[in-house]
Amino acid sequence: MKYDDSERATEIADRTRQFVSEVVVPVERELRSETEIPDEQLAELREKAREYGVFGPGIPEQYGGLGLSFREQVPVLEAAGRSRLGPHAVHAPGWPDEAALYALEAFGSNEQRDRWLEPLVEGEIKAAVSMTEPTSGAGSDPTMIGTTAEKDGDEWVIDGHKWWATQGGDADLIILFAKTDSEANLHEGISVFAVPMDTPGVTVERDIAHMSDHVVGEPVHSEITFDDVHVPESALMGEEGEGFVAFQKALNHSRVWLGLTKIGMAERALDVAKAYASERESFDEKLVEKQALRFDLAEAQTKLHAVRLLGRDVTRKMTAGEPHRTDVAMFKYRSSNVTQDVIDRAVQTCGANGIGEDLPLSDFYTNIRAFRIYDGPDATHQKLIARELFRDIDSSEVDAISRFGDPNTWPSE
Repeated sequence: MKYDDSERATEIADRTRQFVSEVVVPVERELRSETEIPDEQLAELREKAREYGVFGPGIPEQYGGLGLSFREQVPVLEAAGRSRLGPHAVHAPGWPDEAALYALEAFGSNEQRDRWLEPLVEGEIKAAVSMTEPTSGAGSDPTMIGTTAEKDGDEWVIDGHKWWATQGGDADLIILFAKTDSEANLHEGISVFAVPMDTPGVTVERDIAHMSDHVVGEPVHSEITFDDVHVPESALMGEEGEGFVAFQKALNHSRVWLGLTKIGMAERALDVAKAYASERESFDEKLVEKQALRFDLAEAQTKLHAVRLLGRDVTRKMTAGEPHRTDVAMFKYRSSNVTQDVIDRAVQTCGANGIGEDLPLSDFYTNIRAFRIYDGPDATHQKLIARELFRDIDSSEVDAISRFGDPNTWPSE
């Protein structure tokens, strides 16, 4: 299907799709259900990505990337997302590296950028971003944050408990959100800190076992404690108290980025299902001849097309600086549900091969379910969408109905 992607974006997306097919997928099949790709093998993939001219689609050109706008990245991220390793291989950083890059560029100090930005862009270091805490700390409601940072002379002292810190156990840097003013408005008392993971008092308690942690390319998710962690004043990112707004901006970008790569995953799942149905015979005919299956996959294609259009619309607004908060919520909610549905249909189409590991579908399936929870669960986004929906009500639309004790005589003669 044709979309209004720029000529340059389409060209890079075509090369990315070729790179993923020719280089990344063979590695994916070789690793199968290994949890992590070895660093040296990832470095080789990234070198190949440079040869194909697809390395760093969203990274500024001065740092060696392609410098595509977010809108231009859409077809490229879809193409990269066809493999779980694709985004890592082209170094299209998602959460948390993408969020860390955004934070450093948007409100990091010159000192913080000089120390962290270039090695992060080059893939020499890894970052974690941590807001989520165990019950009853911050989760889908970040204002419940319990981790604190108190000023002590020319230092900040951090105490707290985080978990589900993506890439935390492998990170060199953690972008940490902590409460710095317990008396302030819930949205104004949170600040952001850049904390080296080797700072005394920072302890990775464990990497949390979870549904898709066997999937190739899936990062670890860690539980981390902060016990009397002393960092200099310069660790503060941006202004004190602006952390909530910063977190939402970074998270919105991540929500869309993830949705776009998941679309690529769902698109490949549909391609696998079509190929399998065209070959597999059952009850004297190929699966592809069965009307119920054809209609099922037609429904999947229709839903996928609609959510791809939604992704292009929201990234256009984000690139243009237009209001987009509700659009992001709609895209995150819809893309997570549609891609899960498409992958589920593909698994069902392929039967036993759908749940086996010769095909990528079982990895896709376990990975995609989590997308409806992290970066805001379905209900959080539906709440925001509904709030905006009911903001503007035209009561005249129901003027014609009768009210108790006041018979309606419409239409009048």
